[in-house]
Amino acid sequence: MIRGFVVAALLALSCCVPGIHAEEALAPVEARVPFAPGAFTGTDGLVHLAYELHITNFYGDTGPLKPEGLQVFGDDSKTPLLVLDKDALSRMVRPIPSDHAPVSIPPGKRAVIFVWITLPSVAAVPHTLRHRIEFETDKQTVVTLDGARTRIDGQTPVKLGPPLRGGRWLAHEGPGAAQSHHWGSLVAVNGDLTIPQRYALDLVGIDASGHAMRPGVKDIQKSVHPDWVGYGAEVLAVADGIVRDARDGEEEHPPLSPQPEPASLTAHGLFGNYVVLEIAPGVFASYAHLQKGSVKVKPGESVHRGQVLAQLGQSGNSAAPHLHFQVSDKATFEGSEGMPYVFERFDYLGPESEAQLFGQGTPWKAVTVAQRRLQMPLNDVVIQFPDR
Repeated sequence: MIRGFVVAALLALSCCVPGIHAEEALAPVEARVPFAPGAFTGTDGLVHLAYELHITNFYGDTGPLKPEGLQVFGDDSKTPLLVLDKDALSRMVRPIPSDHAPVSIPPGKRAVIFVWITLPSVAAVPHTLRHRIEFETDKQTVVTLDGARTRIDGQTPVKLGPPLRGGRWLAHEGPGAAQSHHWGSLVAVNGDLTIPQRYALDLVGIDASGHAMRPGVKDIQKSVHPDWVGYGAEVLAVADGIVRDARDGEEEHPPLSPQPEPASLTAHGLFGNYVVLEIAPGVFASYAHLQKGSVKVKPGESVHRGQVLAQLGQSGNSAAPHLHFQVSDKATFEGSEGMPYVFERFDYLGPESEAQLFGQGTPWKAVTVAQRRLQMPLNDVVIQFPDR
């Protein structure tokens, strides 16, 4: 009886909610954005917002709800900033639908939509966002969500120096890749559901041909650490700060070897040898997969920008030598949220695919080098940091 009363009340209210037409039935869902997005400029020269919209089909007897698409509006505008049809939506959601099927949210279940909004400039960034989704029910009727408002975090992204010196680096699994193991990984630990790696980068060293391994390696499955271009590179403090956590002594895995299940969804379970710096109040830069025996700092020490912290390695949950770098709002991995940041200066050399790293497909060729300032590297682009 109570369930029927609630649904009837929702239907009656549809005529009174701004943005909802009288003939529309309100969707019986809970919808929210747990972590407010902040704007940043990417290597495409455009401004982006990256965040997650959680949709829960709350009632057990509602039946599956099938979203027809998503529209996102800024402030009180009637013109959407983003429009995704059902096919596009299926590529931006977790759990991932099987066999490219349309998204369907079963009764009592949740879907997480990864929203990526591109704007021409900082001036175009709204103060709030509103979401509209029409759902098809199992009775071939349509119910509508129009709301789930969230504010935009107006803070300027933290400005960072280089985490590595010189060289060419593929920014792999970076921002904009909703299905990556970074942005796409929700971490549920001790009551918190967060995305610590929302803006994380895997920085893979490459040579002038775009290859991750040095010339002469005949069987990549039998490669050793020194065969990899970036292995042993000096890892640098991106800003003045205080070491809040660090670990050394963990063994490194052979390259491209099967990875064991992590012992826990924590820095100790994932990062191998690592360093965590507090570079501003509530802002933490984490460096993971460092070379065994190379960590030069201890918790509590003060460091200065450009100081050598360690060397790039392959410890922890890592299939190949690279530097995992992220910025978040807590010193711990679990319970933290990934925060946007920008590097003060680097060179942009164009996109590269993972296959090209290993000499497969069309050979990689750098574009004309362009100096970039105050930008975040987007997914699968090659960058070069200053030599000093």
